[in-house]
Amino acid sequence: MTRLASGFDQAAESTGLLLWQVTNRWQAAQRAVLKPFELTHVQFVLLASLTWYAEEGAVTQRALADRVATDPMMTSQVLRALEAGGLVTRLPHPDDGRAITVTVTDAGIALVNRAIGAVERCDAEFFGALGSLRGSFQAGLETLVSSPGPS
Repeated sequence: MTRLASGFDQAAESTGLLLWQVTNRWQAAQRAVLKPFELTHVQFVLLASLTWYAEEGAVTQRALADRVATDPMMTSQVLRALEAGGLVTRLPHPDDGRAITVTVTDAGIALVNRAIGAVERCDAEFFGALGSLRGSFQAGLETLVSSPGPS
């Protein structure tokens, strides 16, 4: 009989596997609520984040990717699709010829503001299962996000 050379007796003991399963369920729920808005989850995240961070001034594609922890090449591709849909504009950075500045359009702001209510309700319902543990779960996620991670 072949056995996985794992430090766990059961797969359900793996924090990583549990996180994977929860993430997949949460993303499926998000995809469902975003479908009527004709947005993918990553399009929503980038559009919402761009709208949020734009209050600070011009945002480059790279800075946006860094802030939301997305791959820069994937971010560029998604922003091109959003630009084709008239939701963002991408222009050369005025001071750095290698950088692209991204701005959300009025249509992008209107769409993301229509979608955000559905997304936040989905989150409230999904994470509501945690009950009184939600605050500590949130704190744990914040710790992981700010951690340098494995080297």
